[in-house]
Amino acid sequence: MSASVAAEILAALDAGTQIEPVTDRIPAFDKQAGYAVAAALRGLRQARGEKPVGRKIGFTNRNIWAEYSVYEPLWGDVYDSTLHDIAPEASIKASHLPEPRIEPEIVLGLGQDIEPGMGVDDIAHSIDWVAHGFEIVQSVFPGWRFTVADCIADGGLHGALFVGPRRLLRDEERVGLAASLSDLQVLLHRDGTRIDEGSGANVLDGPIHALGYLVEVLAGDRLNPPLRRGELVTTGTMTRAFPVSTGERWSTTISGFDLPGLSVEIV
Repeated sequence: MSASVAAEILAALDAGTQIEPVTDRIPAFDKQAGYAVAAALRGLRQARGEKPVGRKIGFTNRNIWAEYSVYEPLWGDVYDSTLHDIAPEASIKASHLPEPRIEPEIVLGLGQDIEPGMGVDDIAHSIDWVAHGFEIVQSVFPGWRFTVADCIADGGLHGALFVGPRRLLRDEERVGLAASLSDLQVLLHRDGTRIDEGSGANVLDGPIHALGYLVEVLAGDRLNPPLRRGELVTTGTMTRAFPVSTGERWSTTISGFDLPGLSVEIV
């Protein structure tokens, strides 16, 4: 079952089409089955030459749980084919994805392996760099109607990750990093009009806390690999996720932490 569902989802992603939720057709399909599909999906993508380079954590923002009827975080893989480094002003492609939405996030680069049981301060000392990025999420399920198991099977809803300038951290900057990223504030604009605002604290109390959550989840997962040095992790949207259309310009203003905002045109 895992292989056939993974192939169906990958075909939909490649074609920009949609399918009915897996849970509508397989009532017993649960989170464990979803992560088995995620592992099969990664295998299919690797077989055609794509390389996993990190993870995305989804639904870390508790403020949006009721909007999607998903009441817990989840994760998916990020690939070299879906990762894009961008300047503070750029054009990004999203129209090829089914029902794309934009999410302003904090991205962390791992300078060391992170082990289960590490506290937030120890995790912070394992971070090599911090960046602000936009994740474009998608849904191969029409109308964004799904369960948490469907989301997991759909690669955590990951479509593409656009990462702004990476700020390399000095040793002394890692002291208090967890609190600093929790205090970060973001304003989100569409075509110059303010649409929403958020904070680092919205993502499971902070990006470092969200990373700690992922480490613990992976520790109990026998199908998917633990986090390792060199990977990046994008920690979830700090605002609501918003539909995007070609020609729109989306921008952010960051305060409370030294990172540049981003301004992107959707193409």
